[in-house]
Amino acid sequence: MLRGFPLHIVSSVANSVPTRVGARTNLGVLLLLVAAFFTGWLAFAYATAPARWSLVVHATSGIAILLLLPWKSMVARRGMARRRPHTWASILLSVLVVSSLLAGLAHSTGILVYAGPISAMEVHVGAALLAVPLAIWHVVARRIRIRGTDVSRRNFLRGALVVSTAAAAYGAGELVVRATRLPGAARRFTGSYEAGSYEPGLMPVSSWMFDSIPQIDPAGWRLRVGDREVSYDEIAAFDDRLVATLDCTGGFYSTQVWTGARLDRLIKDMPGTGIRVVSHSGYDRRFPIEQSGRLLLATRFGDQVLDSGHGFPVRLVAPDRRGFWWVKWVVAIEVDDLPYWWQSPFPMQ
Repeated sequence: MLRGFPLHIVSSVANSVPTRVGARTNLGVLLLLVAAFFTGWLAFAYATAPARWSLVVHATSGIAILLLLPWKSMVARRGMARRRPHTWASILLSVLVVSSLLAGLAHSTGILVYAGPISAMEVHVGAALLAVPLAIWHVVARRIRIRGTDVSRRNFLRGALVVSTAAAAYGAGELVVRATRLPGAARRFTGSYEAGSYEPGLMPVSSWMFDSIPQIDPAGWRLRVGDREVSYDEIAAFDDRLVATLDCTGGFYSTQVWTGARLDRLIKDMPGTGIRVVSHSGYDRRFPIEQSGRLLLATRFGDQVLDSGHGFPVRLVAPDRRGFWWVKWVVAIEVDDLPYWWQSPFPMQ
């Protein structure tokens, strides 16, 4: 059939098909990785409704990436056949992405929530964060050349089919998890698992990043509120109570009865628009001053005094916020005119 055609044209036509399929596959995987990253970021940030819907999109994106892996593996094999510098970086990126996907599946089903002191969620998030700079490098070094045909109606429908199949697979997976009564059936809408609710002694200890647990003498401890100081005995005399759920980004949640002093009682009529809560470690978070009546500076949880791991002498209780907002070992409450959003979405220390 090809008799009479120049060989270089025949070769070009033969090679162009897998090349364009590879370009479209790479583009699809890239878009899905971006969607998975940003929806994961939203789920990480919120302990309310946005986390529920962002996690649905997040899981669907992850499954869609898995569906594209057969095509992506063919693209990767073709790329490995060429002698390119920094191939190791591409391999490492692949390992991190696959590790993040598998850890996410292990956590969501409950098949493997913890491996010793490390949780599957920590592996899922950690691998994803490590993959980000490599993904940026990969996009720059292995540029995807997009043609008009790559964004045609036919290819759009193909992409929609992949995403729809992934969404259906996610829904079916959730039904299977519930039908088989896997541990994942009991997870909260944020993806976290219950741990030690209403039993302070069973509540896990967690800290943001690399904070170590300090040993603080309550006799010498003072809470700085504006230009005045408050002793531990003065704070412990308050009896404001609040039932609130600490939902940790490490993958667990725990509901406790917290007792202490509401922040509006402490700051009283101090002028300003924002509140900054500062830890003994230097860690801090800002809040709108209108929320001071919902924030509690706790000295006790359940029927016992806080221990050092859970924030002794006092910790912040911030309902409907993820655990990294619950500042531990608080030493200062500041009121100023800086807006609460004048801070990084996630602490940088």
